[in-house]
Amino acid sequence: MPSQPRTILVTSALPYANGPIHIGHLVEYIQTDIWVRFQRLRGQRCWYVCADDTHGTPIMLRAEQEGVTPEQLIARMHAEHARDFADFGVAFDNYYSTHSPENRALAESIYKRLRDAGHIARRTIQQAYDPVKRMFLPDRFIKGECPRCGAKDQYGDNCEACGATYAPTDLKHPVSVLSGAAPVEKASEHYFFKLGDFEDTLRKYLFPDITAARHVQAEVANKLDEWFVAGLKDWDISRDAPYFGFEIPDAPGKFFYVWLDAPIGYMASFQNLCAREHLDFDAFWGKNSTAELFHFIGKDILNFHALFWPALLEGAGYRKPTAIFVHGYLTVNGLKMSKSRGTFIAARTWLNHLDAEYLRYYFAAKLGPRLDDIDLNLDDFSARVNSNLVGKYVNIAARSASFIEKQFGGKLAAVCHRPELVKTLQSKSETIAGHYEQREYAEAVREIMALADEANAFVDEMKPWVLAKDPAQHELLHRVCTTNLNLFRLLTIYLKPVLPRLASEVEKFLNIPALAWADSGTLLTDHAIHPYHHLATRVDPKQVAALLAEAHENLTMTTPPSPPAPLPQGDGSNLISIDDFGKLDLRIARIIAASFVEGADKLLQLTVDLGEGRTRNIFAGIRSAYDPAQLEGRLTVVVANLAPRKMKFGVSEGMVLAAGPGGKELFILSPDAGAQPGMRVK
Repeated sequence: MPSQPRTILVTSALPYANGPIHIGHLVEYIQTDIWVRFQRLRGQRCWYVCADDTHGTPIMLRAEQEGVTPEQLIARMHAEHARDFADFGVAFDNYYSTHSPENRALAESIYKRLRDAGHIARRTIQQAYDPVKRMFLPDRFIKGECPRCGAKDQYGDNCEACGATYAPTDLKHPVSVLSGAAPVEKASEHYFFKLGDFEDTLRKYLFPDITAARHVQAEVANKLDEWFVAGLKDWDISRDAPYFGFEIPDAPGKFFYVWLDAPIGYMASFQNLCAREHLDFDAFWGKNSTAELFHFIGKDILNFHALFWPALLEGAGYRKPTAIFVHGYLTVNGLKMSKSRGTFIAARTWLNHLDAEYLRYYFAAKLGPRLDDIDLNLDDFSARVNSNLVGKYVNIAARSASFIEKQFGGKLAAVCHRPELVKTLQSKSETIAGHYEQREYAEAVREIMALADEANAFVDEMKPWVLAKDPAQHELLHRVCTTNLNLFRLLTIYLKPVLPRLASEVEKFLNIPALAWADSGTLLTDHAIHPYHHLATRVDPKQVAALLAEAHENLTMTTPPSPPAPLPQGDGSNLISIDDFGKLDLRIARIIAASFVEGADKLLQLTVDLGEGRTRNIFAGIRSAYDPAQLEGRLTVVVANLAPRKMKFGVSEGMVLAAGPGGKELFILSPDAGAQPGMRVK
């Protein structure tokens, strides 16, 4: 270890404030948190900051849909995000918001420095405009057919089917996601950051001399080289009103594009921390800073962090990141994390059923320093946790602690029985530390579990449960169990970056101060410990089943309504026949009882009468629009031949038809006067 502690500032990409944290997000925050905790265990001065990314059109539109202000929406999401991160053990020194006075001041200051240095251009461009919503449309708010492969329902910036990138104007049959209308082109003056001014700086940063330290992984540099081959183009940093964000100085009605002020949010969050902790902001962000600065990000936002961000910093007179660490995506049971594909699991859903640290351990066992995607296979997850974490690691303590408590008054022996085995585990300290430093977490976990195997082999060889039956082996039993608990303590040190809560429980059990990495060089002997209690339990298949059931329920009942669909066009492949439609049995029904569903934010439970004494139980996602008392006695339309579906709260035996954009603007279909329960809708 170096004689002087390192000074390190670490960030993770900012989660967007228009939705919950999900387990795909957590790959990055857990990866970062493990690295930060390791640095702190090694005695480094390491700070970790993050913030909610709060600006942009999606925030504005969601707030409008929910009938709240953007400020109210982002405040609620901030509280939910902070809670979820804390419950997964992600230990930020500061978790802030990009909608802050510090971020506004820094964004304006950086923009003015760039403008005054000649790095900002202005010109009029043609943009897609929604004539119904009367607003310019971001690329992701336009859908159509891919101009390269013809795939339908693709966003206006890239195709998920073939990977092509393009302008929204290149899409075939484009429609607005907001209204379903075909966009029109409209002129607007925009502000551009002249990225090409920094080509030499960026080349030196991304492709350093072979003797210099790399700032990005080699595979990242290779990917970014495509931008230089194509030629670095000016970057549009402005958006037109209406827009939720910071207005550009001296440009009424023009706002900073969210990706301009989002990375500046790293600086703003740290500046907020500096004011609270009396730190020197310039010592970390100034041009002559000697501190280390690391960003952890996903591979989907490479260009913003490894091209635009270093160039902005250079142009505004700040230092560039020491390194940008990029990771891959998460898949679940082999499928991409996706609401539409049914593989979306919110962080809170996980916490409702499974231990957060089990996910931390599983991710660590999979993560490496490259951009490879990792898969959360839930069968493999259960097997690894049960076999390795519970069966190998925790079991070492469980098989020895009771003997120390019952036969030796809770006090460890003065010496260990197998000192060479203890030294073997101690000798791996720097090897494991090197894996953590290089973000080779899977290698670290493999090394630790191999040591756990050696420890368990020793336990099996010495059989303390047999020694306990022979009074003549009393002292040997004492030394053996002391050895076992010292092996367990060493493994705990090595796993502490991954399992901080469990490590804290071990520290309480062993009656010791918080463990540091240097403690791997010492032993715990002639020391009183506390009575042992279970530190971990096996994953039950029923827990996994309940997790998936709740995730599926959340997707089907709480996903925001889809945007208005355009009229059918193209080759007609999205049309259904009259025979398909004729399979629906739509019936008039009277709502005879309605009530809230405990534990469900969006559901009401309805009992409907289909006539002739036929009643059905239906769970309907209309709670945001109706009080149950408003519904009883009303007629509505239901799908009467929908197969029953088992849900967390019971069995739903039909579907109530409703229309509207969602939220409070959701209306159940009500027939005219004279309709009777049981009548078929034709």
